[in-house]
Amino acid sequence: MTTFLTPAAVADRTGVSLDTLRYYEREGLIGPIKRSPGGHRQYTEDDVFWIGLVTCFREAGLGIADLRDFVAILRADHSDRDRVAFLRERRAALEQRITALSRAVEVLDDKIAYYS
Repeated sequence: MTTFLTPAAVADRTGVSLDTLRYYEREGLIGPIKRSPGGHRQYTEDDVFWIGLVTCFREAGLGIADLRDFVAILRADHSDRDRVAFLRERRAALEQRITALSRAVEVLDDKIAYYS
């Protein structure tokens, strides 16, 4: 028997707002989400996993278009090679971003030291 979670419970568990949950569903990043006979959303543990995955990638700087592409790769009959290639490309982009942010921190530290 599947246990269903309310949108509020999922928002609380994942730290994602109700509006964001609806947005992720509308964009096809999660779901389709089951509905009760009254039309209320009913989330499963699998949905919570997907929300966590999407949230992690969003925090890593992936845009909605990238997320749509990755979800399509995961849901379609793509090879593991395709999935790994996608993730490696995004990882390389994140490494570049980390390097740029590190340089920015150094500049800020220099300015803080100068004005202190």
